[in-house]
Amino acid sequence: MVAAAQWQALGVLVRLVVTDDEALEPARAMLEAHLAALDLACSRFRDDSEVMALERAGGRPLRISETLLDALTVALAAARLTDGDVDPTVGRAMVDLGYDRDLELLGEVAAPPVVRPAPGWQQIELDAVRRTVRVPPGVLVDLGATAKARAADRAARRLADTLGTGVLVSLGGDVRVAGPAPAGGWVVRVQDRAGSPEEEPEGVVETLGLTQGGLATSSTWARRWVRSGATLHHIIDPRLGFPAWTPWRAVTVAAASAALANAASTAAVIRAERAPQWLADLGVAARLVTRDGVVTTVGGWPVREVAA
Repeated sequence: MVAAAQWQALGVLVRLVVTDDEALEPARAMLEAHLAALDLACSRFRDDSEVMALERAGGRPLRISETLLDALTVALAAARLTDGDVDPTVGRAMVDLGYDRDLELLGEVAAPPVVRPAPGWQQIELDAVRRTVRVPPGVLVDLGATAKARAADRAARRLADTLGTGVLVSLGGDVRVAGPAPAGGWVVRVQDRAGSPEEEPEGVVETLGLTQGGLATSSTWARRWVRSGATLHHIIDPRLGFPAWTPWRAVTVAAASAALANAASTAAVIRAERAPQWLADLGVAARLVTRDGVVTTVGGWPVREVAA
């Protein structure tokens, strides 16, 4: 038996599942506090966030919170791992393309998008000892590709250790499990776009029994908006400053952590036809779905189904 709760935060569906029903209420309180701190540190949709303060600093170094320090450290590690495919300096490109507020508040914009390549993750000067960061004038940091996955990792481990329960945390499809798993593993539905378990699944669907680690799906079907009659998606090729052209409508990766899975799945979308070999060389298990629904798997993708 498990107990579950779900709600909206950070612009995504949050799902929390625990193996001890008495742990659900304190676990939710702890997770809500964790996500509130993350939002205040990392959101580019609120004027009082630390990320927006960095942009207003005009190139001056700022002292930052432990939360933002951790998020930036993970983002820069993802950039190095993916040779810049996952780049936290795409924020201004996102704004120029019209993604300048929470997705549900976006309307169709008639003006054509401005295309602006990312300045490059090497522009971020992070001093972990002094806990300071400096970005050049005009650079807007966007941590959407990594911060939620890292939050799922940190929260799941903390809840399991503190409350002594098995935990699954899903933040918009970035999933991390920790502690003892239910018999047969955590039942996770893999689909082409994240959604609630109560909703009808979309696209090519698979059910897994996840016992450890993390899972993430990057999808060109999710987080879409219309600009000048064109439908855009949120996975930006930093070298172009434009949504990546890719044969994949969704890439799902299973890895030791949600942060690694997220970085790998995002980079795979951008790497297009080169993705399967790159994922195999990285040593992760992955499922890639083409735009017409053909599935490719690499790295011993876990295909064992678990009855829901």
